[in-house]
Amino acid sequence: MEQLRQIIRDVPDFPQKGIVFKDITPLLSDAQSFRKAIDYMAAPLKSREFDALIGIESRGFIFAAALAYELGKGHIPVRKPGKLPADTVQVSYELEYGSDTLEMHADAVEAGQRIVIVDDVLATGGTARGVADLVEKVGGKVEALSFLIELDFLKGRDKLTDYDICTVLNY
Repeated sequence: MEQLRQIIRDVPDFPQKGIVFKDITPLLSDAQSFRKAIDYMAAPLKSREFDALIGIESRGFIFAAALAYELGKGHIPVRKPGKLPADTVQVSYELEYGSDTLEMHADAVEAGQRIVIVDDVLATGGTARGVADLVEKVGGKVEALSFLIELDFLKGRDKLTDYDICTVLNY
């Protein structure tokens, strides 16, 4: 795990002054590190019963698609409005600095399906909470949430206390 921690690059003052961005692109471009990241993320999910993984736009797609392949499950994309071609359902949610909206195809999650939500980083928890609300809005059940990185100091878990959370690296 230390290899993963070392390959993730800190970028100060991005996207705005005072923020230290955790840049995962070096990890993604290194085949061995990316494989290890997927292996670590997959391990706690292998013993769980669930039907599909949701990847949150955009870096969540990368990890959810690889995990779906590794675990033999389907991958459902959740996107910003206007990006999906068929009928959609959407959720608006609050962020630390405003609000946002995400949507998925209306027929992507069936009532009773068990879903694992995947993203690269758990920060404030607003996006993950919004996606969990979206899954439940259509009758699905959130089995777990999986993240490569958790920024503990932003207390994102506080918005997700009803769910099991799996993370690989904590900062």
